[in-house]
Amino acid sequence: MGSFRTFLIILWLALAAYTAVVISRHGLGLLPIFFGDVAKLGWPGQFNLDFLCFLVLSALWTAWRNGFSAIALLLALIAFFGGAGFLLPYLVFLTVQERGNMPRVLIGARTRRDEPYSGR
Repeated sequence: MGSFRTFLIILWLALAAYTAVVISRHGLGLLPIFFGDVAKLGWPGQFNLDFLCFLVLSALWTAWRNGFSAIALLLALIAFFGGAGFLLPYLVFLTVQERGNMPRVLIGARTRRDEPYSGR
């Protein structure tokens, strides 16, 4: 689990550094570029649409995992707009909170909290 958490943190740091450089060079005007590429029906747009599908799945999983509560919907909104910038630290947080129990990390509110974890 330590290696997985380290991997997530390295990914997040790389993403944060890259994002900082892009923002310093191009500003925060992502959405017109993102959807403009989709509208052109080229490979950059295909990639963006593919990525948008992952954002939707990430947001839906986040909401579902947390039982579609008010906080779950707020987290889902952050997941949708934050992408991996949200999901990577969220997964680190969940693996710590659930003490490495991946079924609980993935399923969340749908697991029985009193069920012992075998560590397998």
